[in-house]
Amino acid sequence: MAAELHVELVAADRSVWSGEATLVVARTTSGDIGVMPGHQPLLGVLESGPVTIRTSDGGTVVAAVHGGFISFADNKLSLLAEVAELADEIDAQRAERALERAKSDDDDAAERRADVRMRAVSGR
Repeated sequence: MAAELHVELVAADRSVWSGEATLVVARTTSGDIGVMPGHQPLLGVLESGPVTIRTSDGGTVVAAVHGGFISFADNKLSLLAEVAELADEIDAQRAERALERAKSDDDDAAERRADVRMRAVSGR
């Protein structure tokens, strides 16, 4: 059996995803990071962006994450997000409308959120 790490993706209001994985890719303030079993311990600040989880059964889970923290030690990875939603939960048409509305309103923060949601949907 391949080496695994236990992943917990938690938003401020709920547990989003939990399970075993072989790789997690997330965006931090220092850049994108890939975490595999046996990675050095880390603590970082999450930037808004898609998080990709390669599950132990060969599947892929993608989530739109908006800020938070990432922590890894003893093959346990915690992603503590301010807001997070799985790509499967995102209505692509609604996200696209939100992106267009944010662009027309010149709302940079809303545009970043909508863009992350669209990237998560396209990466699932």
